[in-house]
Amino acid sequence: MYPRTNYEMTQDDMNALLDAMKSTPMIMLNCGSQRSVQEKANAAWARLGEKMGFDSDTAQPTGKGDRFFSAIPSETELHKTERIAREIEDEKRATVKKLEGDIKALQDKLSGILTS
Repeated sequence: MYPRTNYEMTQDDMNALLDAMKSTPMIMLNCGSQRSVQEKANAAWARLGEKMGFDSDTAQPTGKGDRFFSAIPSETELHKTERIAREIEDEKRATVKKLEGDIKALQDKLSGILTS
């Protein structure tokens, strides 16, 4: 999981969020119910998260102002693939380093036995 990161949205992004959270009058028609203000707000945050690259469910205010917040960056498929490849490569390097150390220790032990 990525560490929490600070973000700043643009004023246009802020306006889009505020507009999405406005309640709208509902005319009684036989066409179903309207989305709630909460659902519209969640959808607006999800769009902003996709645009800016963070998990919208993790957004929290930072206390620096209305446009500032922190969230956990989202991991795209490309990022995930790169991370997994990097972790595999790091594990290989660590294994090689350990084995080289083991081989050196065994060679030193063998040299000690042969010279005594």
